[in-house]
Amino acid sequence: MNSYAPSYLKLLKTGELNKRAEKLMAILKDCTLCPRDCHADRTVGKVGYCRSGYLPIVSSYCAHFGEEPVISGTKGSGTIFFGNCNLRCVFCQNHQISQASSSPAPTPLPSPRREEGDFYNKTSLKEDEVGFERLADIMLELQSLGCHNINFVSPSHFAAQIVKAVDIAASKGLTIPLVYNTNGHDSLDTLRLLDGIIDIYLPDIKYSDEHAALEYSKAGDYVEHSRSAVIEMKRQVGDLIVDSSGIAVKGLIVRHLVLSNDLAGSEESLRFISEKVGKNTFMSVMSQYFPTHKAAEYPLVSRPISHREYERVLEWLDRFGLENGWVQEHSSRDYYRPDFEKEKPFEG
Repeated sequence: MNSYAPSYLKLLKTGELNKRAEKLMAILKDCTLCPRDCHADRTVGKVGYCRSGYLPIVSSYCAHFGEEPVISGTKGSGTIFFGNCNLRCVFCQNHQISQASSSPAPTPLPSPRREEGDFYNKTSLKEDEVGFERLADIMLELQSLGCHNINFVSPSHFAAQIVKAVDIAASKGLTIPLVYNTNGHDSLDTLRLLDGIIDIYLPDIKYSDEHAALEYSKAGDYVEHSRSAVIEMKRQVGDLIVDSSGIAVKGLIVRHLVLSNDLAGSEESLRFISEKVGKNTFMSVMSQYFPTHKAAEYPLVSRPISHREYERVLEWLDRFGLENGWVQEHSSRDYYRPDFEKEKPFEG
């Protein structure tokens, strides 16, 4: 299957990719890109829960070799880490870029810097805000390095900007698959506008209990939205397909991070995947949890997971017939600690 052509190229030829970009960008005037439904007019620099204005924020990008084997392959995944987030996970391992400020968003003002008629939030303008042409060029740069795909990390609050940049990049020669690497707190309406654009969905299933989701990620509707999102993603791309080299070209991979004291509700989460998404679903079960950011303030997540806690999750995988995918070694927390203060966050 080395001849696989990403479906967004078909949409480019028909003009549908540009139409989707326009529809998504129009949402920014009354933003409902994610389930927060803030209704902020981001086109003039107003910000909502994600603290993000009109321009995308790129905190880091690189050829990343630490993703699932079918994503990283031998040449790396062209990973773009977006700043800010629509969740507030107290244990977030990417908190340096997702939750750089715990203070309320400042009162936005138009900035004198403009591009294509864009406005910026002057009081929170960062050097890592980039224009759409620049974001497109980053994708092309990663493709030129030989990366197997373009991997958008924390994309939900920038879905519109991403598609606009993909339209530009595709017109300049982007031809590799797109990975939507999301925390799972996604809007069905937004996902439907991504149908035929995204090749590989890589969502989290973080919780099976809304009380835990509210306490630890400040999203009391997470379970409802993440489960609906995963079902929609499966409808769009189906089960995982790899080429003759074992590299993913299309499909769904669901990630599940095991938390201490079973706060992730792993048994119920895996049962849901097995019964509602399908036993053929590729799972990525992760043991890399380590208490960081604000975790020390919350006793139940203030320690790493035990070996027995992790073994129990693997037993549930077997019980529910989820045989496809990957599991991390229990010791993975000792070496998976990104530092976004560095130019290459995943290198020691």
